[in-house]
Amino acid sequence: MRLKTDDNSFIRFLKDEKFIEWKLFPTDELNAYWEEYLRQHPGDRDNIQLAEKHFRNINVSSLKMPQEKKKEAIYRLEQSLNTYNRKRKIRRFAYVAAACAAILVLSVLYLQKEMDHSGDELVPSADYIVGSELESEDILFISGNRTTSFQNNVDIHLDGNKTAQIRSENEEDEEISIEQHTMNKLVVPYGKRSKIVLSDGTQVWLNSGSSLEFPSTFSGERREVFITGEMYIEVTPDKNKSFYVHTSGYDVKVYGTKFNVSSYAESASSVVLVEGSIGLQTTNREEILLSPDEQATYNNDGTFEKRKVDARSFVSWKEGYLIFEDTPITEALKQIERYYNFSFNYGEDVSLHGLTCTGKIILSDNLDNVMTALTLISATKYKREDKLIYIYKE
Repeated sequence: MRLKTDDNSFIRFLKDEKFIEWKLFPTDELNAYWEEYLRQHPGDRDNIQLAEKHFRNINVSSLKMPQEKKKEAIYRLEQSLNTYNRKRKIRRFAYVAAACAAILVLSVLYLQKEMDHSGDELVPSADYIVGSELESEDILFISGNRTTSFQNNVDIHLDGNKTAQIRSENEEDEEISIEQHTMNKLVVPYGKRSKIVLSDGTQVWLNSGSSLEFPSTFSGERREVFITGEMYIEVTPDKNKSFYVHTSGYDVKVYGTKFNVSSYAESASSVVLVEGSIGLQTTNREEILLSPDEQATYNNDGTFEKRKVDARSFVSWKEGYLIFEDTPITEALKQIERYYNFSFNYGEDVSLHGLTCTGKIILSDNLDNVMTALTLISATKYKREDKLIYIYKE
């Protein structure tokens, strides 16, 4: 366990053309330029070293090209990165670093392919989706002014007093103190998952890329939590204290106990009821009630669209597998992104947008097994090169 602080000042170097050129094609002139820069800005040495670390994860040393092609590679890199940032809202500094690293390799591979017409290599184009592994982050538990981080998935149990019991994946137990009469926050980054038992016994499973705000103990006539991302929740009944889940667009009033809420920024927000009954509330609109095996999708105008579903396919992620039924492959990739901390980069005109997938994928520790299963149920193929994955039509 260790405390962490946010410092993303190194990002500007990953966006700097001169820095990228220096890392790709070092010359005496560029070495002298950056030596002089560090002499004048010694405080940036750590940031430059951190930016360099991301480039070392990508092996491009064997890729050679004529000098006249080098400037073109830099230009393509900058244009690709700008396009990527416009099409996708970046919420973490790791996304920027990974996008830059991935596009860096793709730019060089693209130019290398123009000189090598062997026909055996894949050429990035509108017919390809490219995925890149992102930097791992820790789960954060924030209580008052104290932040505790965990490198592995954890289960957290609030005992209603001043402590929380923590159990990690390796079965190690520990106890941490929490502030009383305050709101706490559990942040689960992409590639991680967590479960928490609240002070009233309510159980919450948090999916990757999610955060939950909750009190140390529930007081007053309402029990309230705030969710960003995705959770499956089993609410402990209490006739004297109604339970509410708040999202950015609507509130869920709990009459029954088991349901799933998905409220990611890049996808349509929805609620699926597994058992019991819930009401969906928005400002100045009538409450919408859900029955088991119903899904309500939230629209930007404040309305909901209801439909019958198999609720099991929406909560299977907490059991370690995904179920798809005529699901667009781009939506399936979003779920794999979150679970494995990958970033798939593709434009709106990519031809794979028309493909769907139907079937079941076991979320094993081996990503290649997952990608093989995905290609089987979506009529696609994939190729993996180090930390990059190419997905293309059969």
